[in-house]
Amino acid sequence: MTAMIMHSPQQTLDDFSLRPLRKHWRPHVLAATLAVALHAGVLALLVAGWSVAPPAAEQPAVLRTQLVMLPPTAPAPEPAPALVEAEATPMPAPPEPVVAAPVEPAKPAVDPRLQAQKLEQAALARKRVEDKKREQLAEQQRRQHERQENDKRNREAEQQRLAQEQAQQQQQQAQRAEQTRLAAERARQQAAQAAADSRQYLPLSKEAPDYPQRALDKNIEGDCTVEYSVNPQGKVEHPKVLDGCHPLFIRPSLAAANTFRYQPRIVDGQAVSVPAVRNTFHYRIK
Repeated sequence: MTAMIMHSPQQTLDDFSLRPLRKHWRPHVLAATLAVALHAGVLALLVAGWSVAPPAAEQPAVLRTQLVMLPPTAPAPEPAPALVEAEATPMPAPPEPVVAAPVEPAKPAVDPRLQAQKLEQAALARKRVEDKKREQLAEQQRRQHERQENDKRNREAEQQRLAQEQAQQQQQQAQRAEQTRLAAERARQQAAQAAADSRQYLPLSKEAPDYPQRALDKNIEGDCTVEYSVNPQGKVEHPKVLDGCHPLFIRPSLAAANTFRYQPRIVDGQAVSVPAVRNTFHYRIK
């Protein structure tokens, strides 16, 4: 018994028309799905704070060399290959390089003659320095001595000048004292002569001068000295006013002097005139 499944003609036509479309649509759907999934994963990583770590820096190769100073007689040893290889390989934390202390070369022998010549030159240099110091010290002492001598001469000159000034002052004081003494002596002689003359010709009458009205109005006071001669009759002759008299007091002083009367001076029994008789009038407002 055979069973047969018969498809309708319409269904067969639809299957044949959709097969090419299905073949082209499936790859596009798969690519879109992968792209959406990739974008979703990147977005999730960015939201979670994921960042791309930078690539690790490659450790550079370091080559370290060491300089060793050896005596010139001994040859320098060649470096071992293993040591160079080990130094050429990069190390994460290389140790500090150790620098060997330099070896000082052997000093050549010193020539005794050269050494003696150097010592002699040093001695000469010291001697020159000492001589220069002695010269400077001598120059300083000489200058100091000159300054002291100059100061001494200046002091002596100043003392002489002061002594001369003091002597001149003493001489001037002595001269003034002598002049004062002579003036006093002359004054005593004149006073004695005037006293003797006054004893010989005494004033018989003297009238006081009139006080000028203008001087009274202006409250003017003063002194006025009149010089005149007394004739043998005892009258006043040639009266004159000496310096220092106020002009308002000249006329009344001369008028009053003309009224004076004196007792005549008798010399050898005869009456004589007396010259240079002075009289001072004092004008005071009471």
